[in-house]
Amino acid sequence: MGEKHRVRFEPVGLEIDVDEDETVLNAAFRQGVMLMHGCKEGQCSACKSFLLDGDLQMDRYSTFALADYESEEGYVLLCRSHAYSDLEVELLNFDEDMIRSGLPVVTFETRVESLEDVAPDITRLRLRLDDPELFRFHPGQYVDLTIPGTSDHRSFSMANTSGDLEFFIKRYPGGRFSGLLQDGLAVGDRLTATGPYGTFTLRVSSDRPLVFVGGGAGMAPILALLRQMVESRTERGAVYYYGARTAADLICAAEIEAIGADLENFRFVPCLSESWPDDWDGETGLVTTVLDRREPDLDDRDVYLCGPPPMIDAGLALLESRSVPSEQVFYDKFTLTGPTE
Repeated sequence: MGEKHRVRFEPVGLEIDVDEDETVLNAAFRQGVMLMHGCKEGQCSACKSFLLDGDLQMDRYSTFALADYESEEGYVLLCRSHAYSDLEVELLNFDEDMIRSGLPVVTFETRVESLEDVAPDITRLRLRLDDPELFRFHPGQYVDLTIPGTSDHRSFSMANTSGDLEFFIKRYPGGRFSGLLQDGLAVGDRLTATGPYGTFTLRVSSDRPLVFVGGGAGMAPILALLRQMVESRTERGAVYYYGARTAADLICAAEIEAIGADLENFRFVPCLSESWPDDWDGETGLVTTVLDRREPDLDDRDVYLCGPPPMIDAGLALLESRSVPSEQVFYDKFTLTGPTE
């Protein structure tokens, strides 16, 4: 362990202790302070902040996430930053309610409860917790699952609201974790998990109607939020636009319809983009195109986007063109960790 220092975050006035051997972001996670973040590996810019005072050094990072001129001006990535003195840091992208409602990140053990292929390339994975009291999370968050036999991990969002964990995982050819779902994992196998991470959670302080937009396995955290709404008996209106390529890729549609029956004002709009049966009477085309066509008043909604990068990028561009305030937009971009995952 290295020397410890104090880090103060402005403008929220929160302080944490940081060891020189850990990043500022990991120190915040350890103490239940949920700062905005994405990849946690210096590849995105979600945790970009401004160093007001103090001495820090950063591990290697992508200049796509932090350009050289930004670093020279004092901008830093908290996921790469090590404190070598007390620091004062200005947060640029933050949600104060989320920061203060964070839960400590823990590492815990699970075993595989079931594996079920629910689409041509998506598997439902359920994990039983060894110690259910150890791990707490907010619906919509994710965990890192360690690849068996390695120290590497992959990140997956949870579809459940409590108890044993449920995931919908897209399988990629040669994927180091997803490739195990067909011939490498079996019921009873053990998996180590770390979490919770992520800020893709319902802002309960808002009473604005909700718009959910999900694609592929991106429906997992949205399903968790819908389940939370049923459990909390929310009266907020909501619509869910779910984009899939074909009817075979449209998973959990019956469950989502059932959820809708339990919510006060809910619409489910499935969209097929590549092919559809002759008797299909739903929407066709890209999910963001359908959203644009059917929702004229997005500026007074809270919008949640989750799915692959092209869908997220198209959705964010649409919302910006519609002048939707950034504080009403929440997204979880499902990126590939490496060339084979």
